[in-house]
Amino acid sequence: MFADRRVTAMIPAKDFDRAKKWYEEKLGFKPAREMEGGASYQLAGGMNMFLYKSDFAGTAQHTLLSLDSNDLAADMRDLRAKGVTFEEYDLPGLKTQNGVAEFGPVKNAWVKDPEGNILGFVQGM
Repeated sequence: MFADRRVTAMIPAKDFDRAKKWYEEKLGFKPAREMEGGASYQLAGGMNMFLYKSDFAGTAQHTLLSLDSNDLAADMRDLRAKGVTFEEYDLPGLKTQNGVAEFGPVKNAWVKDPEGNILGFVQGM
C-alpha cells in the first residue's frame, strides 16, 4: 500500500542552525526548502530528508541515514579533511578498523553529526 510513496528520513537537531551548517559544509547538502523549525532536502534517487528542531536529537543509538559510496576510502579521506571523525566500534558482530567495518564485499563507516545522530556510509550494497 505504501511501497510506491515518497520516503522522508527525519533527522532531529537540538541546535538547528549548527546542524544545518554541518550538513552543508561537511556533506554538501543544501536545503530545498526552509520553514520555521526545519528544512527539507532533496537527495539523490528521490530520497528526502527533513532536518528539524528537537530536544531528542542524538538519543537514537542506531543509524538514522545511510549514504552510498563508490569509494569509501576516498570519501572518508575527504570528510576527515573537513574535520569529521569516524566512529570506532568493537561489538559482537561489528568491529571497525580505522573506522571501517567489512561484511564480505560490503564496507561500512559511521559518523555522528554535531547533534549526536549516527550517519552511515556504505560501499558495495
